[in-house]
Amino acid sequence: MLKKVLLTAAVSAGLMASVVKMDLNAKYGANNFHTKGAVKFAKLVDKYTNGTVKITVHAGSSLVKGNPLKAVKDGTVAMTDMFIPFTSGGGKVFGISALPFIANSYSDAFKLYQISKPAYIKTFKKWNQKLLYAVTWPPSGIYTKKPIKKIEDFKGLKTRTYDKNSATFINMAGGNAIAMAWGEVYSALRTGMINSVVTSSASGKDGKFWEVLTHFTKIHYAYPLQAVTINLDYWNSLSKSQQQAMLKAAKEMEKAQWQAAKDEDKIALKTLAKHGMKISEATPELKKSLDKIADKMLKNYLKDASPTIKKIFKEYRK
Repeated sequence: MLKKVLLTAAVSAGLMASVVKMDLNAKYGANNFHTKGAVKFAKLVDKYTNGTVKITVHAGSSLVKGNPLKAVKDGTVAMTDMFIPFTSGGGKVFGISALPFIANSYSDAFKLYQISKPAYIKTFKKWNQKLLYAVTWPPSGIYTKKPIKKIEDFKGLKTRTYDKNSATFINMAGGNAIAMAWGEVYSALRTGMINSVVTSSASGKDGKFWEVLTHFTKIHYAYPLQAVTINLDYWNSLSKSQQQAMLKAAKEMEKAQWQAAKDEDKIALKTLAKHGMKISEATPELKKSLDKIADKMLKNYLKDASPTIKKIFKEYRK
């Protein structure tokens, strides 16, 4: 069925490229900066391919409710964005950007991404897709109903975490990590199923967390990545000029979106404060305790890691 769809959309033999139409599943809502970036990317592709590739962005995971990696692999959807650390199937590689306190700034996060990129590309290829670009989220902090000033304050927390790493981190800190889909988080906070969330300033803003929580502690936990990929069958159906045009658009979008992440962080923090959220940096005492947990996690992570992953961290530490 996929081959038939591709034949109708791909380049006709001996003729100029026909218009290729593809859908891009965007995980978050229309106002999220990653989704806005995907829309801008689609416009750039339209421009650089002279209108021969049309991408329609569908916000709010309206096309894919399950695993986006599998959906693109199977051709259920041609393209998607995905939160890499939360995407099952990527193994240890997909957890790189979400390890605690490895990156301490946007420049650190970008350096780690560049070093890790070949491993991401290889992993996505195994899943029959091509990585077009990836962008960081603003650094993850923790939203709570009480101040978090020392490690003992994690006791009693029921925390929504976004991947295995963040779950391990919260449990080791003394809290109770709970996994759930993003769409369930707000109602879970309302009902008391959870009372805290590890996520970015941007997600807290989008989720209107000031309505259900009171504190945001900027522990700068990690700079996790959001990626945009395309099914390889669709990709290979494009002409060389269309592929080059899409890569040009992806390169521009990646650069623009890394800056957008920084801008979104500033906007989000101002919005949170405006609505009464108490924002604070991690205290030296808390930071020291969390660093110890992070060191243990990295050692455990690298114990059975592949030579490729160990090489990534060796190069990053130079």
